[in-house]
Amino acid sequence: MLIEPSPHALSLHALDARRSVPSVLLGEPGPDAAQLHAMVASALRVPDHGRLEPWRLIRIVGEARTRLGEAIAGIHRTWDPDAGDAAIGKDRARFSHAPLVLVVVARITAPHKVPEIEQMLSAGCVAYNLLLAAQASGFGAQWLTGWSAYDERVHAALGLSAHERIVGFIHIGTPAEPGAERARPQPGALLSDWQG
Repeated sequence: MLIEPSPHALSLHALDARRSVPSVLLGEPGPDAAQLHAMVASALRVPDHGRLEPWRLIRIVGEARTRLGEAIAGIHRTWDPDAGDAAIGKDRARFSHAPLVLVVVARITAPHKVPEIEQMLSAGCVAYNLLLAAQASGFGAQWLTGWSAYDERVHAALGLSAHERIVGFIHIGTPAEPGAERARPQPGALLSDWQG
């Protein structure tokens, strides 16, 4: 008699199969409006101490990807006039590969009884859930940051407020090839018991 795997086992399989696909390998098609809505709905199911909803998303698609790359390349030139053409070109092309980039923004409420770190971690969970939702929907994804995630001029270009921070740029598209597996840590090496 064949025993069907439990839904929990299938969920663990989805987690075990998760891997990033480099953004340069992500192309068309990207998620359509209904797929994106479903992915975001799933991604927002995260721990949220205090029900602050300390996150929001900015969608970058179409020509906006090129404009953001140009803006970031220009900002790079201002703080590093000696930057080589390769570095500037990398910044310029950074958002042009995947058809969809979602900027995960942490909206920090401070002072508040919920510590800032918990609010940041909640936004980080949204970013991670986007990776899982993209893969579950048949797409590839990569979570990237780099200097531009932490630069106040980039924040201003994206319209962030003073209390907002970029958690990451989630690049989503159809993979040209599967994401490569890599060596993973052994659970036993990282799990210990506290005896009191």
